[in-house]
Amino acid sequence: MKYSRRFLFLPVLLFFCVHAAQAAEQPQDAGMLRYKPNAPQLSALNIAVINPRLRPLSEPLPGRIAYDEDHTSRVSSPVVGRVTRISAEPGDTVRKGQALLDLDAPELGVALADVAKGDADLAQYRAAYERARTLFEGQAIARKNLEQAEADLSKAEAEARRARMRLHNLLPEGGKSPGETYVLHAPISGVVTERHVNPGMEVRPDLPDPLFVISDPTHLWVIVELTERDLGKLRTGQSVAVSVDAYPGQTFMARVANIADVLDPATRRVRARVILDNPERRLKPEMFARVMPLEDRSQPVLVVPNSALVTEGRRTFVFVETVPGELHKRGVQLGLQTREFSVVESGLRAGDRVVTSGAVLLNSDLQR
Repeated sequence: MKYSRRFLFLPVLLFFCVHAAQAAEQPQDAGMLRYKPNAPQLSALNIAVINPRLRPLSEPLPGRIAYDEDHTSRVSSPVVGRVTRISAEPGDTVRKGQALLDLDAPELGVALADVAKGDADLAQYRAAYERARTLFEGQAIARKNLEQAEADLSKAEAEARRARMRLHNLLPEGGKSPGETYVLHAPISGVVTERHVNPGMEVRPDLPDPLFVISDPTHLWVIVELTERDLGKLRTGQSVAVSVDAYPGQTFMARVANIADVLDPATRRVRARVILDNPERRLKPEMFARVMPLEDRSQPVLVVPNSALVTEGRRTFVFVETVPGELHKRGVQLGLQTREFSVVESGLRAGDRVVTSGAVLLNSDLQR
């Protein structure tokens, strides 16, 4: 009988020993979570490295991405004509001087004829002047005849210059055009972003829309319409961070180039122009943007998205990954807080890997 009781007690003792051993393997830090590398909880997290950046000064200001007009050309035809061939399509990359379209332009033929006639008349009147000067020096004609020949030569020179200037306006690159075919060339290198011309279309210089818009997409502007209340938040030369909905969590550095001196009487706003480099061509004109004023002369700070924060009473925490699968709950002190992000004054170090999405789920696991 004693043997049977001892035999029944052994499984119970073994259960408590195993449970105690498992409990000893659990972390002693109540603010730490450890998961296996393939744990499903990890797949629901977004973890990002937090690097220092310039200190934000306020909430983001609304803006709109636009063409950089210093790197944009709106191309129209200087002559009246009919389109016979189009050599560029929207999205094409073109070089300066590259043909965009061909026009059947009688006006060009007239300009070429005027140049030929002006050159011929100039040669004739120059010869007449030289002959008159020789005769005058030989006292064969009166001075008034020499003066008349000189006046005729001056008039011919003026007509020849006028004809050549007209032709130069039509052919600014100095190229030759076969007959009445006018070739419209790209004035700058860039990308054809718009085309408002079709084959067979009659064009003229006073059309309301340009035939082509060519722009360098690696240079953009951001237009910010400032209210009077926000006017003091930007200054010329100031650094700003630009963000768009297409790339959440990413910012693009830019610089304030100009702030208008007057308010628009219709909108009661002041327009600010921000210069933005776009080397990878990820940003597009007409995107809506958020422009964050930055403090250039301050020490860099750490900024986290609000989705990384967990609030308990008056305290705020984030989860930091120290090694893969090991997450520590760490208290932080916040500075400026906006609708999208917060400045961390203390509690984090540059290079920390912070859970930016899923922190609330981690906190629930920790409290179980």
